[in-house]
Amino acid sequence: MSFWEKLLNAIGSTAGNALSAVVEAIRTVFEGDPETRRKVAFSVAIIALSAKMAKADGVVTENEVNAFREIFEFPPDQAKNVARLYNLARQDVAGYEAYAERLASLCETCTKNCPVLEDVLDGLFHIAKADGLIHEKEMAFLLHVAEIFHMSEERFEQIRARHVSGGRDPYKVLGVSRQDDFPTIRRRYHGLVYENHPDRLVSRGVPEEFHAIANERMAALNAAYAEIEKERRAA
Repeated sequence: MSFWEKLLNAIGSTAGNALSAVVEAIRTVFEGDPETRRKVAFSVAIIALSAKMAKADGVVTENEVNAFREIFEFPPDQAKNVARLYNLARQDVAGYEAYAERLASLCETCTKNCPVLEDVLDGLFHIAKADGLIHEKEMAFLLHVAEIFHMSEERFEQIRARHVSGGRDPYKVLGVSRQDDFPTIRRRYHGLVYENHPDRLVSRGVPEEFHAIANERMAALNAAYAEIEKERRAA
């Protein structure tokens, strides 16, 4: 039995109180298996919050669905289970704020700017921008989720800078200032590369399927550093 089947069997079929059932199932069904529990909690956070975000602008586009599948390349025989969880979250009477709060509580290492919750927000940004732009209601949704995740305004701006199209500020992408000297910027860049190494993601319980987003993140970091380096050398 897959972990999706274990989770859904424990939840039941009532959409009205799906949030409480999902959180309780994650806590109990996977007790004693912290690695699977982290993976399930992360996956559920992405699925549930993306389902809620889909309602933010009132439209679910095919591109957004495809972006979701880029994150979760789940086996074909699990498609119905994933879709069932997505639909339960979308129909649940609980608002997205409650989902964000309860799902954040599953992160045992949850602190300000928690890396696991940043990974979740990165996935949500990836889905939101899939149709070519991030709707203002989606951006408001993402900002509020970040606040619930106890993410600093500076860190949120850094994540947003990686995803906005056109006029991307390389300094914001790396979370540095134009007043910083180049050695400081280089140290920051190398620190971000270390934080986002695939082995670090695995240790955080991030599913392998999410590594496509990690590669996109690394590409943005590399491009930002290269742009700053070129600018500083020219100066």
